[in-house]
Amino acid sequence: MNRYLLSAGAFFVLGTSAAFAHITLETQEAAVGSTYKAVLRVPHGCDGKATTAVRVQIPEGVISVKPMPKPDWTLQVKKGRYEKSYQLHGQEVSNGVKEVDWSGGSLPDEFYDEFVFRGTLAVDLPAGQTLYFPVVQECDGVAERWIEIPAAGQDEDALEYPAPGLKLSPKK
Repeated sequence: MNRYLLSAGAFFVLGTSAAFAHITLETQEAAVGSTYKAVLRVPHGCDGKATTAVRVQIPEGVISVKPMPKPDWTLQVKKGRYEKSYQLHGQEVSNGVKEVDWSGGSLPDEFYDEFVFRGTLAVDLPAGQTLYFPVVQECDGVAERWIEIPAAGQDEDALEYPAPGLKLSPKK
């Protein structure tokens, strides 16, 4: 009997740590129309190798994005047109940052770090829904693609490589 309890306990611990092994957002809920500070938590490398690049795709409706530089990392942004125009401080905004890339650094597998940017959540984003920020983590020739977005009704925990998600709450 104890052998079965031990096996069940080991399964629970292993299953739980797998759920925490992916890249996540520190704050996972924010109000539409607010400024949001996104902190991407990178808890490990890829197959034991050091992380050398982190690329995050900015979803539609997240505007006026400004990433935080990291010492010893190269920071680049890719800009483009939004699918529609947004209002920001009384001005129409129709293009901006679509991707943020940190590269050239080295985050060993046994260490944890955070990659930060801020942006504004457009007022017309749908409260109650989740925005996803697909992330590609590169590690010396290996990559982990945290890009899976759950289908309607699908449990996010069932995904092997889930994209970090932000639940949108109503404007305050």
